[in-house]
Amino acid sequence: MTCTMGVLEGKELLLYSFPSPHPFTSARVQRFWDEVRKKGLDVRRLAPQKAEKNLIELFHTKEHIRYIELASDLGYGALDQGDTPAYKGVFEATQYVLGSTLFAVESVMSGEVDHAFNPVGGLHHATRDSSAGFCVFNDIGVAVELMRSHRKVRRILYVDIDVHHGDGVFYSYESDPELFIFDIHEDGRFLYPGTGSESETGLGDAKGTKVNVPLQPGAGDGEIEKQIPRLEEFARKARPEFIILQCGADGLAGDPIGGLNYTPAAHRMLATSLHKLAHDLCAGKIVALGGGGYLPTNCAKAWVGVVESLRAA
Repeated sequence: MTCTMGVLEGKELLLYSFPSPHPFTSARVQRFWDEVRKKGLDVRRLAPQKAEKNLIELFHTKEHIRYIELASDLGYGALDQGDTPAYKGVFEATQYVLGSTLFAVESVMSGEVDHAFNPVGGLHHATRDSSAGFCVFNDIGVAVELMRSHRKVRRILYVDIDVHHGDGVFYSYESDPELFIFDIHEDGRFLYPGTGSESETGLGDAKGTKVNVPLQPGAGDGEIEKQIPRLEEFARKARPEFIILQCGADGLAGDPIGGLNYTPAAHRMLATSLHKLAHDLCAGKIVALGGGGYLPTNCAKAWVGVVESLRAA
């Protein structure tokens, strides 16, 4: 029997799209939705939801939220050092990204679906008080805080396979002993944001709850396959109550920003492993988020692979 898979889909999620020639545009997610339909996948469409400010404040400072609102109204300027430009309506667009990730989590927690996927989620660079790397707000951080405050979920496993290190999540929870992080990325000596050293394993009581796996440029599927036993051992020791997968597609060969050489098989392998772990450890509670990826065909193939792996019996 296959699992019920919820996929966030709706025009509101197309709003999170930076002006040309920026690489992060709505073409990525539209290509994925088109591929889901083309393959005839039996998924449950979940309509985008809008996160109100009180929920954003679970992770972000009020000052940062006000700044984004102002920049959104003005419609110009930079939200960080230049990678993340403001545009008219960017605040509302990000509210839909956050709200949709939260709805994915709630849909899994309530049992409406077994698993869920938000292709526009996974904005892992934003910190509590700043935007960064195409990420206006951090939906992962907001989801973690929501689960803890509203659902009393404490132990969470966060797995990130985006080509870029998930610094906004990692350093926000570096001292948190109950957020377990396994982050596979291109070595920060070669790629933004320049972080994610193997020696960083958590601080204080959280030491040993974080794993960074920096890969050399050109690494491919074999490197992911090598890490799966290590990830499985880490997950079983963590005993999570919920799993979040950030499955950025920018590690695939041909991405205009990344320097890794995966095929979509890497995403399938990883998602298959986490699917089994979720059912073994936390009653199947897993949500996947799209993350990066700047060649729409790559995004479609990688993300469809994740959806199919999480639907599998």
